[in-house]
Amino acid sequence: MLENRTSHSIGRDGALADFMARLRAGVPNAHLGLSGLLVALVLVFSLAVPGFASMGTLQSFMFQMPLLGLLSLAMIVPLITGGLNLAIIATTNQCALLMVFVMQIAIPDGAGTGAVVAGVALAFAAGLLLCLVIGLVTGALVAYTGVHPILVTLGTKSLIDGISIYLTRGQALSGVPDLVSRLGNSSVLGVPLVFVVMVLVAILVGLILKKTAFGIACHMIGSNLEAARYSAIDTKRVLVGVYTLSSLVCFMAALVTLVIFNSASPDYAQSYLLVTILAAVLGGVDPFGGFGTVGGLMVALAILQVISSGFNQFGLSNYLTLAIWGGTLIAVVVAQTIRPHLPALFSALRRRGETQA
Repeated sequence: MLENRTSHSIGRDGALADFMARLRAGVPNAHLGLSGLLVALVLVFSLAVPGFASMGTLQSFMFQMPLLGLLSLAMIVPLITGGLNLAIIATTNQCALLMVFVMQIAIPDGAGTGAVVAGVALAFAAGLLLCLVIGLVTGALVAYTGVHPILVTLGTKSLIDGISIYLTRGQALSGVPDLVSRLGNSSVLGVPLVFVVMVLVAILVGLILKKTAFGIACHMIGSNLEAARYSAIDTKRVLVGVYTLSSLVCFMAALVTLVIFNSASPDYAQSYLLVTILAAVLGGVDPFGGFGTVGGLMVALAILQVISSGFNQFGLSNYLTLAIWGGTLIAVVVAQTIRPHLPALFSALRRRGETQA
């Protein structure tokens, strides 16, 4: 009996050690391959597009990437657990709408700097609270109803979008104070502040997912929900935290939205929803959950942004860029599907060649 317990403990500890080793290592050579692809794309566009390799292109790149980057970070958190959050765009837009509305009410015309700062702080607090509530409600529905996250977040997306469109009649709300616009469009050592914000949020999310007990639990839930539950992990509480964290990242995306568009609307960034999934999968996130890194996501986002910038300077339509992004997602999924079978295929071809020889 003691021997059986000991062997079972060793087997369990060995499986956990294997899981942790795979978690830390990620997909073998994935970052190397993505980095190589990024360098190749930059070289190709630099040779094919006059002026592509310029400081202006780099500045544009760093200003355009943060919104998609933050939305992708909001998506990667539930993806790691094997879930999905289809409400990230709706949450971001409603948060931005609420903040603009509060600013319009709290900051009268001709207000001094102190009143503007107080109004902006009140608006930010209201937006943060809204995202916190949306995240908690969404997480509770996913965790305690047992309904698949796709259905839950599709419902919350429709609910949030419907409320936003009804209250605004589908119109954009303007009225962002100049103080917010100037601060958001400022630079730190030549780097746009919004890009710095995205990098800081990415580092924070990466540390949470890789270095904390909560992050390890997220990966374990995505790898095997039942095994995580039997490992004394409170999976329901973790899932609530997952969707809450996702919504809090949406708050940061809402701040960037206000800076980029100088307004808020229910329609902003709607085309980015599937692109966030593409970026995550291209960055090495397992679409079935369990594994993936923020670093890989950031490299994948850079690849997509380089493609977009290059095509724009070519004078090609943005719709063509979306089509190529969609084709890229299909190619990545197909590659991930056939990759485990490649060694056997190469071995069979080699044996066939030796037999014929």
